[in-house]
Amino acid sequence: MDDQAAIKALGALAQEHRLSLFRLLVRKLPDGLAAGEISTELGLSPSALSFHLAQLRQSGLICHRRDGRRLVYRADIQGMRQLMNFLTADCCHGRPELCGPSALPLDRIA
Repeated sequence: MDDQAAIKALGALAQEHRLSLFRLLVRKLPDGLAAGEISTELGLSPSALSFHLAQLRQSGLICHRRDGRRLVYRADIQGMRQLMNFLTADCCHGRPELCGPSALPLDRIA
């Protein structure tokens, strides 16, 4: 991940509804939620939800799959991991194990 991709991802999360949406989808891993369920859960109109989903998809933080006529959205673990690794890459002078579990890449946390 480069600076511009990180700025885009952080910018997408720097909005109340998108942050709530992303956190909801993280809680619903690995299955995700259909757009209608997200709309109900967050109390967002379909048009507002579509806008926020598009912002998060373009930032690489969520993805979707088709399930019949529904689109099911879920947090994109790889995108989230890339952002976390980018934010902690220089932690503790290149030795993230000194900073504790929150600074370690997700695949290194036991």
